[in-house]
Amino acid sequence: MSISSRLVYVKSEDLLDEDTPQQRGPRLNLSRRRQVTGLALALGGLPLLTLLLTNTGSSLSLEGEVMLYLLAVVIIAVVGGIVVATASALAAALLINYYFVEPLHTLNVRHADQAVALAVFVIVAAIVSGTVEFAARRARAAELASAQAETLSALAGTDLDEHETLRSVLDQARRTFGMQSVVLKVRDHASGDWSDVEQSGWAPAGKEAPMRFDLPISPDLRLIGRGPALFAEDQRVLQAFAAAAETAFEGRRLTERASQAQSLATADRQRTALLAAVGHDLRTPLASIKASVSTLRQTDVTWSDEERRELLETIEQSADRLDAVVANLLDASRLQAGAMSVQAVPVSLDEMVSAAVLAVSGASDRVTSDVPEDLPLVAADPGLLERVLVNLLDNALRYGSADGAVEIHALAGDRSAKIEIVDHGPGVAAEQRERLFEPFQRLDDSNDSGVGLGLSVARGFVEAMGGAMVADQTTGGGLTMRIRLPLAGGATAA
Repeated sequence: MSISSRLVYVKSEDLLDEDTPQQRGPRLNLSRRRQVTGLALALGGLPLLTLLLTNTGSSLSLEGEVMLYLLAVVIIAVVGGIVVATASALAAALLINYYFVEPLHTLNVRHADQAVALAVFVIVAAIVSGTVEFAARRARAAELASAQAETLSALAGTDLDEHETLRSVLDQARRTFGMQSVVLKVRDHASGDWSDVEQSGWAPAGKEAPMRFDLPISPDLRLIGRGPALFAEDQRVLQAFAAAAETAFEGRRLTERASQAQSLATADRQRTALLAAVGHDLRTPLASIKASVSTLRQTDVTWSDEERRELLETIEQSADRLDAVVANLLDASRLQAGAMSVQAVPVSLDEMVSAAVLAVSGASDRVTSDVPEDLPLVAADPGLLERVLVNLLDNALRYGSADGAVEIHALAGDRSAKIEIVDHGPGVAAEQRERLFEPFQRLDDSNDSGVGLGLSVARGFVEAMGGAMVADQTTGGGLTMRIRLPLAGGATAA
C-alpha cells in the first residue's frame, strides 16, 4: 500500500496554496520588509531623480530621461517586487509627462509619439518588473525544492534500527515545518483511546499552538502537528515524514518484541537448566539421607558405633548440601528480582578472611592467608562478604589441585581494596572464564557438586556492595578470583 493511500485526512484550511493570490505566503513571495523597502525607495528615489534632472539643466533627450526612469523602476522591482514596481512605473510616467513632455508642467501631450513613448515605458517597466518577480519566485521555489530533496534524502538514509530514530524523525519534522510540537499517537485496541508514543516539542497547557495537521498513518497511528500554517508544497515532505515515523515506530516495536523474545528464551534456558540441575542436586543428597535413615532404622541388624557415626555423618553432610543449594537458589532469586538488602558497614578484611577459612571444612590445612592486619577498613555487608569468601574458597579447594595450597592475598589502594583467592589447579581457558559467573553453568559437567550458582551469587553479592569480581589466570597455572571493594568512608545502607 502506498503512503498516499494511507494519508486520508489533512486540514485543507491549514495548507496554503501558492497559486491562490490571497493565500500566498512568505515561502515564494518577497517578504513584507522588502516590499516596504522598495516602496520607500520609490517614494524617495523617483522625486530625487526628477529633482536632479530638472535642476541640473540636463541636456538629455526625452528617450535618455525615460531610460533613467526605467532603470530606477527596475531597481525598485528588484528590491520591492512587481506590485511596488508597477505603481512606481505609473508614477514615473506621470513625472516624465509633467516635467519633460511639452507642454511642461501639465499632463497634456502635444505629440502622439510622446504619448506612445510614455505608454511603451509603462508596459516595458511592468514587463521587466514581472520578469524580476518571476525570477525571484523561481529561485525561491528551487531553494525550497532543494531543501525538500535534502529532507527526503535524509529520511531515506535514516537507520531505522536505532532506538532513538523515532524521536529523531519527529525532531526533524518539527524543525522542517517550524512546528511547536509534533506527536505520534497510537490507539489502544482494548479501550480505543489514543496515547502518545513519542513527542518532539512542548508547550504549557493553554498555550498550545493551533493544530495544523492530523494525519491518520494507519488505523492505529496518527501524526499530529501544532504550529504555523503549512503550504501546499509541504504535503509531499509531510507524507515522507509520516512514512518515516511509521517505519521507525514499527522498527522500535519489533526491537522491543525481539528483546522480549530474547528475555523469554533466556528465562526458558535458565528454567530448563534449573530443572536439570536441581533435579540432580536435590535428589542426590535426599537419596543419601533416605538411605542412611532407612539403614539406621533396620531392626534386624546391629550397627557398631563407628558405622552409626558414619551414617549420621552422611546425613549431616547431605543436609548441608541441601541447605547450600536452597540458599544459593534463594539468593539468586533475590538478586534477579532486585530485592537484595545490603547493609554496608566498615569491616576488617583480615577478620572476614579468618571467619571464612574457619567456615569451610578442611580449609585451615590448605589455605595460606596473606592479609595484613593494618589494611584500611572496607565498606561491605559482613554476612554477604563472608558468603562470598566461603563460596570462593570452597570452589578453589574443590577444583584446585589435590595437594596444592590455596592462597589469599589482600592489598589496599587509594579508594578500594583488592582481594585475591588463588588456586593452582588446571585453571580455565580465557574464553570460558566469563561463563563461570552465568547461572546454572558448570564447565565440568561430570562434577555433581552444586547447581552452578555459587560464583554467580558471589559476583551478585560483590556488585550489590559496590564492588566488582573477575576471574583471571594464576601464574604457573590455576585460577585467581579477584575482588575489589570500596574503602569505608561513609558506608550506608544500600
